[in-house]
Amino acid sequence: MSRARQRIAALAALAMGGLCIAPSAKGQPVAIETVAVGNPGNAGEQPRLLCCNDPSSYGAVDYPFRIGTYEVTAGQYTAFLNAVAATDSHGLYHTSMDYDADPSREGCNIERHGASGGYTYSVAADWADRPVNFVSWADAARFANWLHNGQPTGAQDLTTTEDGAYLLDGISQFDDDALEDVLREPDATWGIASEDEWYKAAYHKNDGVTGSYWRNPTGADGAVGNQLVDPDPGHNATCSNPLGAPYHRTEGGAHENSASPYGSFDQGGNVMEFTEAVPTSDIRRIRGGSWAQGCSQVSSSEIDDVMHSSDQFNDLGFRVVSLDAPSEPAPVPSLSGRGVLLALIGVAFAFAATGCFGRARSTVQRGSDGA
Repeated sequence: MSRARQRIAALAALAMGGLCIAPSAKGQPVAIETVAVGNPGNAGEQPRLLCCNDPSSYGAVDYPFRIGTYEVTAGQYTAFLNAVAATDSHGLYHTSMDYDADPSREGCNIERHGASGGYTYSVAADWADRPVNFVSWADAARFANWLHNGQPTGAQDLTTTEDGAYLLDGISQFDDDALEDVLREPDATWGIASEDEWYKAAYHKNDGVTGSYWRNPTGADGAVGNQLVDPDPGHNATCSNPLGAPYHRTEGGAHENSASPYGSFDQGGNVMEFTEAVPTSDIRRIRGGSWAQGCSQVSSSEIDDVMHSSDQFNDLGFRVVSLDAPSEPAPVPSLSGRGVLLALIGVAFAFAATGCFGRARSTVQRGSDGA
């Protein structure tokens, strides 16, 4: 299926499935495309580790959930900033995001304008669908709170970024000791993926309540490639920097035939992704490898990547999970010719009826000191 038809199918699924998020006052809503991860009660696995002797089992999840089809993008994060960071009390914006200000930092090209109290943010269209970077775990948690709270507009407080999925209540993004104690709230409707959720969505074979897993998040074992050709031959990821400057990161789903068995893209490569896991004091588990790393890093055996909750880099981002979701995905009809036109008409009527209008996806990267 071509990328254009994939996007049409995704829009149709969003409309039919009701996955519409209320609009924020400063613009269109951020529509997070998700895929269903079913088979609740599946067994975990002890992966074939390359780095260490870890007896842990990963991937067992006893409830259905949905995970972001793509990593959170620069466009989505820009909308978040415009909603809650006119005064950026908790440093949600990192100056290294501004690529033009310092190309050597390889930021995601989000620019900030004006002065504190009236900050606005923008991102160029050709960067908007690439993953955001230079975000910390605290930034990701505040983004999840914002989604949980219905994408409100206003100061960074308990009604917008400081409570909802995670109780942060003013914790500094640099306070790793305090951040490691932050847990997902029981009633959270959005969140950062737990390690088991992330692992299952990436590697489980989607074959029932089994403990069967692929080694790579492309639905296959064996070495992963990094080809950027059309059509994608499959089993590829944005690793070993196939794109180069200035972008480095591909648009979400650029490897259109390299999805996980559940339908998520880029869980290998593009940017490393925060999870909720705290394997040892004041650090978080990172999964998936990045554009700047070798392609072997996308494997399930690579679990040695960890970061402080406060870390921000040009190849570090995140994706979200939705916890208020049906147990099985809504079927999406195949689209061709006349079917494409009918699907578009259906999407238009569905969006008009609900008042839900989509927004382009975005992507992200990584950095060091905040501002």
